[in-house]
Amino acid sequence: MKILVLGQGAREHAIIKSLIATGTPADQIVAAPGNAGISGDVRVVESLNPNSPEAVTEFAKAEAIELVIIGPEAPLVAGVSDALREAKIAVFGPSKAAAALEGSKSFAKEVMAAADVPTGMARECSTLEEVESAMAAFGAPYVIKADGLAAGKGVIVTDDRDAALEHAAKFIDMGILVEEFLDGQEVSLFFLSDGKTVLPLTPAQDFKRAYDGDAGPNTGGMGAYSPLPWLPEGFIEEVEATVALPTVHELARLGADFVGLLYCGLIITKRGIRVIEFNARFGDPETQVVLRRLVTPLANLLHKAATGHLDSAPQPEFTKDVAITVVLASEGYPDTAAPNRPITGLAEAEKLDGISIAHAATKKDGEQLLATGGRVLSVVALANDFAAARAQAYEALSKISLEGSHFRSDIAAKVISAENGN
Repeated sequence: MKILVLGQGAREHAIIKSLIATGTPADQIVAAPGNAGISGDVRVVESLNPNSPEAVTEFAKAEAIELVIIGPEAPLVAGVSDALREAKIAVFGPSKAAAALEGSKSFAKEVMAAADVPTGMARECSTLEEVESAMAAFGAPYVIKADGLAAGKGVIVTDDRDAALEHAAKFIDMGILVEEFLDGQEVSLFFLSDGKTVLPLTPAQDFKRAYDGDAGPNTGGMGAYSPLPWLPEGFIEEVEATVALPTVHELARLGADFVGLLYCGLIITKRGIRVIEFNARFGDPETQVVLRRLVTPLANLLHKAATGHLDSAPQPEFTKDVAITVVLASEGYPDTAAPNRPITGLAEAEKLDGISIAHAATKKDGEQLLATGGRVLSVVALANDFAAARAQAYEALSKISLEGSHFRSDIAAKVISAENGN
């Protein structure tokens, strides 16, 4: 099966690595536009604009592509999947209408209300006066969300009223949702969907704050781990029954069949499971750990979803090993990013047992590898327990040099502490 993967981040690199690891020959995979790490694994077409429905469709036809996998949200919102489906090309990624589940927080709330999906209370606001009123009603901590795509930076959770209002003012043109604060453990759970049926992958937990101890601003994600040994029994089945299936069925009722990856961002509160957010694609950095543990051939699962035959797909199987990923970020991230700085030591890091590196923002300048953006790469470690996986990940990071870079040193540390009874 010839496959085109759209995107240029660590998520797309992780998808490609998983395709290869679970049986797809590398020469059957093309990526666009890719990055320096992806180009080391498969053929990359830098000139193809992944956000152009016409360009992607014409390329897929010319290359006899049998499955297109859309990684980031931008091509979905641009309608790339719609154009591919019209051309009878199988695509794993929801339509523009269904992708509004991520593209519009208010639409997602409407869908959840209609489908009786448990979530927090929220108010839509179009002025700062409305934001202030909603903040007063819900109280601190304040949860302010941009009602649109903001590259993982549209949400702030803070006790600082001025910081909350400043964030709202930054995104007010998109519209703002002010939500009640929900307290508890967060979980990311992915579901494959063909518009009718869903299949769960394995849960993960990510770390959104920039610095250790969940300090600093929200980011696109600084690390993740899987599995989650503290999850209550029956968690996946409950989320499937009360969140994933009702959401997919409501979208179908609206004429927006959801074919692709439904990302359920969840929190376990004292009152039960609640949805924090939906995404319409694989999450980053959770994909790096979820797919690292996948044993079942990924290409077959995604093709079954894309072609409406998920009911005949096998239940996804995952290794019992632990996967941990730690994101290396450039100086200034998430506010700014120091571009085009040399990065070294990756070959030495990847020689370590259980280590894989997913590139996010890298390019080649001759023989020199350069970091080009905020989140530069994800170091992924696979081992038989959390202590070994953490040790491997941080040993690998110690071999990588990038001026001014930073990473969190506490990814999955609390799991080990809990296992030790602390």
